[in-house]
Amino acid sequence: MTTALEERIERLAAAPADSGKKWGDALPVIEELLAALERGTVRAAERSSEGRWEAVAWVKRGILAGFRYGVLEDQSPRDVSGHHVPPFTFIEKSTYPARGFAVSDGVRIVPGGTSVRRGAHLAPGVVLMAPVFVNVGAHIDRDAMIDSHALVGSCAQIGTRVHVSAGAQIGGVLEPVNASPVIVEDDVLVGGNCGVYEGTVVRERAVLAAGVILTRGTPVFDLVREIVYRATASDPLEIPAGAVVVPGTRPASGDWARKQGLAIAAPLIVKYRDAGTDAATALEAALR
Repeated sequence: MTTALEERIERLAAAPADSGKKWGDALPVIEELLAALERGTVRAAERSSEGRWEAVAWVKRGILAGFRYGVLEDQSPRDVSGHHVPPFTFIEKSTYPARGFAVSDGVRIVPGGTSVRRGAHLAPGVVLMAPVFVNVGAHIDRDAMIDSHALVGSCAQIGTRVHVSAGAQIGGVLEPVNASPVIVEDDVLVGGNCGVYEGTVVRERAVLAAGVILTRGTPVFDLVREIVYRATASDPLEIPAGAVVVPGTRPASGDWARKQGLAIAAPLIVKYRDAGTDAATALEAALR
């Protein structure tokens, strides 16, 4: 069912670049979309009744329209007199300043360099350990923890009770608009220095050990079920529910590579989550 906001966004996105439309005309539409994203009432990707994640193209078109209609402005910190506070200087589109929070939002943001862009949803109970960057369109659900030096990219969807460890990168996918962003479902543990990119879907309760890198071109070898998971032309790479993934290697092809003893990185599923894994990955409630 098409909503009034969707219709307004589609008209805005379809307007020719040289239409002469001014930022002031687009402001109410972009503001309404960003506010809805922040409330979580609209999302950049949704899960169907069959469990398939799909991008919400009109939402992503609206986010892109925000960049198109925004103008560069000085968003540097100011003192009470309005004077620039050196040495920090921030020049950004007027449509996408950093988002502010209140204690009533129920979100913990530890001091030290964290930035959440407008249009990102953080549910009550979310903890951000500085420094963290959360991009526009991202959706982080209840009681998730994003550890220090971590990224949650544009439109990425993070489930409840997810732990994104220090240095991990959850990539964003804004274009093309029909491409689903990275999905990390409920109760997933993303280890330190992991990278999850290019629309990869990590299903519920999976564990990514430190250093695992997942992209659209990454084959993942399941040592338990003895199959290989790959992305296809129509489907992203998916990590099965409860899978425990560790960094591994496989021999590089070719006689010369074999003589050199070369190997290619290959994530391995070594087990599926059990009571022992749950105990090892439990999030400490006292930290929240």
